[in-house]
Amino acid sequence: MDKIFINQMEFYGYHGVLPEENRLGQRFRVTLTLELDLQKAGLSDNLNDTVSYAEVYELCKDIVEGKPFQLLEAVAQKISNTILNTYPTIHQVTVQMIKPDPPIRGHYESVAVEISRRRINE
Repeated sequence: MDKIFINQMEFYGYHGVLPEENRLGQRFRVTLTLELDLQKAGLSDNLNDTVSYAEVYELCKDIVEGKPFQLLEAVAQKISNTILNTYPTIHQVTVQMIKPDPPIRGHYESVAVEISRRRINE
């Protein structure tokens, strides 16, 4: 299966379990892997035969910068469900949600979750 990668999109949202995360907000990064057949787009050179990266970016932005969730897992699930429901040509989506600055004491680069969801009717 062919893949589209949209890497390290950065947004500001209010997700988290702690009250200060919901009040102050923080940065989130999202990386997507979209699995679909890209042959038609490759042959036609027509945007209508693929998925618009700009549209997918805006979809992610609306979710991450929208209604707060407590868990990264819930944000990732919302993104994957919305992508699969919006784009019938996408067979599978992998969403990596990265929280670069969680309120955890210690030294680390980030925390993240990654989920993969497949279209059910296949």
